[in-house]
Amino acid sequence: MVGRLPPLTALRAFDAAARHMSFARAAAELNVTPAALSFQIKSLEEHLGTPLFRRLNRMVELTEAGRALAPDARSGFEILTRGWRAAQRTQDHQSLTVTAGPAFTAKWLAPRLFDFAQEHPDIELRFSASLHLVDFARDDVDVAVRFGLGPYPGLYALPLAEEWVTPVMVPELAARYPEPADLRNAVLITDESMDFLAPPADWAAWSAALGLPPLKPTGPRFSQADHAVDAALAGIGVVLGRRALVIKDLAEGRLIAPYKTALPTGARFTFICPEGAEDRPQIAAFRDWMLREIDKTAHIADAMTVLNRASPS
Repeated sequence: MVGRLPPLTALRAFDAAARHMSFARAAAELNVTPAALSFQIKSLEEHLGTPLFRRLNRMVELTEAGRALAPDARSGFEILTRGWRAAQRTQDHQSLTVTAGPAFTAKWLAPRLFDFAQEHPDIELRFSASLHLVDFARDDVDVAVRFGLGPYPGLYALPLAEEWVTPVMVPELAARYPEPADLRNAVLITDESMDFLAPPADWAAWSAALGLPPLKPTGPRFSQADHAVDAALAGIGVVLGRRALVIKDLAEGRLIAPYKTALPTGARFTFICPEGAEDRPQIAAFRDWMLREIDKTAHIADAMTVLNRASPS
């Protein structure tokens, strides 16, 4: 008997009954009669040679053998379910589920999605705006776009454009603060979402890279980068805008980057998917579209002087 597994249907019946601690509720979940479920569990007990449940008045409880089997039975079916869903996704060329941070979704993806839909009307796009770590084996996600330092071992990871920050503001404020030194009189907005960077990419680091006295932000502080950008768009003050999150507003004139000096963050947005999945048609289409969209605003980035932290100018 060692190594010989019982029928999968019997194990499935046991798993459901162990989770619900009720044959009736387990039978309802599996869409079988209680008698059929009881028969499956009885056959499993005969296969094992010992009871798995104690049948009590109006309830059941696990025996020692049942308690030993239940956790691995449950995790085994969870693993099988994940594997089956992953296999199904490899055959699904009509839908694409993408997860990205809320700021990137709001400021980069959402304004451009109409163009992707026009190019690929056959692909159904689904988005999850989240900063949670992705487990491609567990989550129903095809692609993740993440901002960070990496690396991403065991995954296909394509670094996107170099990410830097530069002071951005509405045109009226750009006219008021024509020189970097003028920012000492400005309302400086803080984007706290970059606080994890080391070395920091904040107002003190940017002013130091230009050889200016440290700038101390006096304006509102935001935990979400897109909220900080929205505050700048509202004319509240000046924000150190991350390339990906302000590039469209710069291209369309809603924001101005008057000094053309940018501070590298050391981090990047990265296109991530399971190794080998990058060639699936809808994933490749989305990746190639993102790269083309980045190229459309490359001229704005090319006009920036990226500062050297080690050699302030």
